[in-house]
Amino acid sequence: MIKTLTEIIRGRLGDLDFDVRISDDPERGHLSTNAAFVLAKANQSSPMEMAEELRSHLRKHAPSNYFRKIEVVEPGFVNVWLTPEAIKGEFRKIAKARVWGKGVKKKETVIVEYSAPNIAKAMHVGHLRSTIIGDALANAFEFMGYGVVRWNYIGDWGTQFGKLIVAYELWGDKEKINKNPLGELGKLYVKFHEEAKEHPELEERAQKEFKKLEGGDKTNRKLWHWFKKISLKEFSKTYNKLGVRFNTQIGESFFEKELKSIIDMLVEKGLAKESEGALMIDLDAFGLPPAMARKSDGATLYLTRDLANIRYRIDEYKPSQILYVVANEQTLHFSQVFATASLLGFIGGKEQEVKPVHIKFGLVLGEEGKKFSSREGKGVKLEEMIETSIKLADKILEDRKSNFRKAELKEISRVIGIGAIKYNDLSQNRMSDIVFNWEKMLSFEGNSAPYLQYTYARLKGILKKAKGIPKLDVSALEEGRDSAVVMKLAEFPEVLSRVIENYMPHYLANYLYELAKEINSFYQSEPVLSSSAKLRGVRLNLVKESSEVLKVGLKLLGIEVVEKM
Repeated sequence: MIKTLTEIIRGRLGDLDFDVRISDDPERGHLSTNAAFVLAKANQSSPMEMAEELRSHLRKHAPSNYFRKIEVVEPGFVNVWLTPEAIKGEFRKIAKARVWGKGVKKKETVIVEYSAPNIAKAMHVGHLRSTIIGDALANAFEFMGYGVVRWNYIGDWGTQFGKLIVAYELWGDKEKINKNPLGELGKLYVKFHEEAKEHPELEERAQKEFKKLEGGDKTNRKLWHWFKKISLKEFSKTYNKLGVRFNTQIGESFFEKELKSIIDMLVEKGLAKESEGALMIDLDAFGLPPAMARKSDGATLYLTRDLANIRYRIDEYKPSQILYVVANEQTLHFSQVFATASLLGFIGGKEQEVKPVHIKFGLVLGEEGKKFSSREGKGVKLEEMIETSIKLADKILEDRKSNFRKAELKEISRVIGIGAIKYNDLSQNRMSDIVFNWEKMLSFEGNSAPYLQYTYARLKGILKKAKGIPKLDVSALEEGRDSAVVMKLAEFPEVLSRVIENYMPHYLANYLYELAKEINSFYQSEPVLSSSAKLRGVRLNLVKESSEVLKVGLKLLGIEVVEKM
């Protein structure tokens, strides 16, 4: 449908970039395009004039009996109505060919960097956004046929380890840490900052300890390896609960041996010069402040390691894109990294066209609208949030007097609780800050995961009662609500394309909500099981395909479904 219209318009516009969308308002047709504006700009002519030309082109090149009506609307939009036969043909394709099946395998590789917790610190709600946004994008790219490298870039290097080593030497208890690794290590980190307020010399001591770690000091290296091992083990428990996976968990320390060559390259190319002992990169040409490649004490920074990281990834994987799913706060950092990488020739060259993208997202705010702060010990741990959501889901199910066995109730509560947390985030524009509202997140009504999960379970319930789905005969498909469901189903592939083009998972979440509303409205107003034989077959197929899209779509968002709720 969208593909057919796009191909016809492409015959007139060639490689020019234009959009074809399914209309939100039925009064504006089934499909709409901005192609006339694109053509008008290219030809320096009137959009309305080009819209009329496009209308003639569509009528001339469309399959027979495909367009019922083509309308030109000021200031230059072209709206299209499909014939009932075209819609029936679309439903036949949906049912037979599974238009939302996996995309054609592509040659490109996309690296998605997400989650990236720091060693020795429990993951908090801030890590939630990076983790689930990154996972959803990785799922979407993979589903659409791309080779995807899921990369957890662990924060396992830097001056914080000097602080942790000092804190452990002064106040650490190995037995306590082994029993509760992230909890005890987190306390040590917080205590260091509290004590450093009164004893600022601790900061200097921490810098020296990290310098020793960089230099290969055996004692510090042993402590660092221990901190890392026990932290990764704890992280894996959280990832298992969230159903998140990675191909690699290579962290900052991996690039330690590459840093000298990066520094040397910056100096040799005349890109970095010393200033008060530090090595600075002039980025005036990019409208950016100078970037520091090396501190005055000789220690390296995130920027240096990220440059080594880019070079390694390009050499090792030859990706077409590298996505960094990191909060808005790091915008300047990544602007400086990408600018420096282009100066070094790592990106922007003709031989290796790599597109690095900072996938920004807003903050997770507390009820008072303030950012959580782990440094002051006030952070809400991700594990606690997950457990709270599952417990609340369990209580809601009990209040609904659901007749589930204890084991079933536990599993359904888990699926609803974790789904609610994920959907609350992924249904919103990632650029926005989000505030947790448990009542809204766990509601079985409105734009929430439980609503979508419950819709899926109800659809499966209808199919179970039907005891078999007849072979599809599209001739019985009626206009009105039946056709509206087909149009909404047909939109799925286009939505997925928009998700990966714009890196916006909320497009998919909002589509699934619209589909759920459409199919709920459909089966509440139109008889399914009690329809005449042919119409019953059509409507059962509509229910079946809708349930499949909901299931696949939610899975791409990292959200599970259950067969009954």
